Amino acid sequence: MTSSDCPERFSRTVDLYGEVGFAAIRAASVVVCGLGGVGAHAALALARSGVGRLVLIDFDPVTASSLNRSPCATSADVGRPKVAVVGGFLRSTCPDTAVDEVEAFFHADTADALLATPPSCVVDAIDALNPKVELLATCVARGIPVVGSMGAAGRTDVSFVRAGDLWESRRCPLAGRVRKYLRRRGVTAPIPCVWSEEEPAEALAPDTADPRFDRGRIRNRLPSGIALPGIFGYALASLALDLVTGRTS
Repeated sequence: MTSSDCPERFSRTVDLYGEVGFAAIRAASVVVCGLGGVGAHAALALARSGVGRLVLIDFDPVTASSLNRSPCATSADVGRPKVAVVGGFLRSTCPDTAVDEVEAFFHADTADALLATPPSCVVDAIDALNPKVELLATCVARGIPVVGSMGAAGRTDVSFVRAGDLWESRRCPLAGRVRKYLRRRGVTAPIPCVWSEEEPAEALAPDTADPRFDRGRIRNRLPSGIALPGIFGYALASLALDLVTGRTS
């Protein structure tokens, strides 16, 4: 591929990754699992970078309380599936990226179907512990490159954000639990991830208006804005692009 083979909007991406690297980006298929504040930003960054195909996986609808951190949703989207909202936005703004929408909840029973066609890379932006561990463990077992987001909610200080190996992460309660659960499953392979060493704000009582409440997925309400989830999402996209282009092992 030469720089003349792609639209001008990708010229700076070609400058950054080189023509061979950009060819790998265009040929890549990346799964983004979880389309909350972190995952939606990651998907947007990957599409803007020219990734050839994105597979978006999420089971939840857009809620009014999530509008403060979504880069794709508007008030008119409340109640619509996140995959449809993010997928539609990316198709209209990034027409060079093919987008597949999968309205599903990732867990042990759905893992085989959702990863039946091995992607170039998986972005883990799941906000629940057990599905997150399942996704990371499944990717490691199958040799699928994966990058993971640890806890972004309840934090505001960008100077505490870190990127590196999950096993080297510190002072992140979610990362600690993920490491513990992965060890129980015999998983010790390096996993690139993003975390924060800032002490998170305390969780609040569950929101009974959350659609997940009626499905038994009762979780405490986590204070969150757009800045830190956005930073996490863009950092995950950068890690994923490094894997796709061979910048990291």
